[in-house]
Amino acid sequence: MQENREQWSSKTSFILAAAGSAVGLGNIWKFPYIAGENGGAAFLFIYLICIILIGLPILNIEILLGRTTKKNPVGAFVALSDSKFWKYVGIIGVFASFTILSFYSVVGGWSLAYTYEALIGTFNTSAFDNPSSAGEFFDLKNSNALWVLGYHTLFLSMVVIILLSGVRAGLEKASKFLMPILILILLILVVQGLILPDANKGVSFLFQPDWSKINGQTILLALGHAFFTLSLGMGAMMTYGSYLSDNDDVVNASYLVAFLDTVIAVFAGLAIFTVVFSSGYDPTAGPGLVFHVLPPLLSDLVGGYVFALLFFLLLSIAAVTSGISILEVSVAYLVDEQKFSRKKAVLIMASLVYLAAIPCALSFNLLADSTIDFQGKPFTFFDIADYLASNVLLPLGGLFLAIFAGYFWGIDEVIKNLLIGESNSIYFGNSIAKSQNFKNIFGFTVKYICPILIFLVFLYSIGWI
Repeated sequence: MQENREQWSSKTSFILAAAGSAVGLGNIWKFPYIAGENGGAAFLFIYLICIILIGLPILNIEILLGRTTKKNPVGAFVALSDSKFWKYVGIIGVFASFTILSFYSVVGGWSLAYTYEALIGTFNTSAFDNPSSAGEFFDLKNSNALWVLGYHTLFLSMVVIILLSGVRAGLEKASKFLMPILILILLILVVQGLILPDANKGVSFLFQPDWSKINGQTILLALGHAFFTLSLGMGAMMTYGSYLSDNDDVVNASYLVAFLDTVIAVFAGLAIFTVVFSSGYDPTAGPGLVFHVLPPLLSDLVGGYVFALLFFLLLSIAAVTSGISILEVSVAYLVDEQKFSRKKAVLIMASLVYLAAIPCALSFNLLADSTIDFQGKPFTFFDIADYLASNVLLPLGGLFLAIFAGYFWGIDEVIKNLLIGESNSIYFGNSIAKSQNFKNIFGFTVKYICPILIFLVFLYSIGWI
């Protein structure tokens, strides 16, 4: 163990922080519109299976690698392997987190911007009479480079301020404060949605499967999203795991993080679809569902001002909690491997991310015409960063994690380390990792099911299947 390395003050602190990392725009922005386009409940069912088959095993491995080595993704692989190849796998994770934040901060800026617009009552103006005019408002704002860059700057500044304070005073305090607020706001929105006229149609859409919407591509999409939503493959969970003590139970912690992440995604779907169906709009609105469709729908409700403000505050909190975990990956790398002070590491990486994000921010205005043709459509800098991270780097990171755990570190060694801390579990009593059935199932899943399915996701993501 590294000397003087900060640790979480409690198991609960880690759970909230890790859940905050997993709960982000993927849950509140991406999951509802993907589910809406792919049969609602049918997609949800397949998504849950994917969480169990891929999400949980890889989540266990990521957290365990961090806890065992007390290092960042690069240092963790170096500590457990003599091969330089695995060092570069760790670098893939660091690079993935860097790339994700370069476009994530732009979307996080949109969340903050819409929180402000909700606060000043813009949603009650003629600009938000309907989703069409709301979409025009969104496009008009994005055409202003200073507007996009300004909110991107504000979002990244909030992330930096939190990270400068360290693990306990920054990451932990922020998560313990923000996550309960996020859950409370989400519950308020769910209750508000459920009492609307025709809310039952939204509930049915989310929980009564339409299997006719399911095909091979839908299954692969569910696999990919399960991977994305748990922040897997980019080293965030490994980095957070490195701040655990050896007395903390990885298996039960992983189950709780996955449970919270999934529940919040489902609740976000409930909050959104009840509003959408109550207003008579199409749930298949795609990526514009949050920024185009919801503002006018929320503003039309009784107390719409409050609910619109709460929703975009929810979106902003989710973005910030994920943003701090994403940046922490590269910060931990500089602190651990390059021996930078935490302050220097945060400021350097934040500055580099800020510069890398500028082309992404300008993709909607000054650089909108600077595109490359890929897979039959034009890709902006924003699209390239999103595609590279989500479709290439994250699946590769997850694939190598499964291969490393199953064939190089070894299942027996993985299980042995998973059992460390099991006696201290405060959630489910004795760890299920003690079970021989768990060992057999976990080993088979990690060695065979995870690599095959992740590889299929990778091939689908790059357009080869």
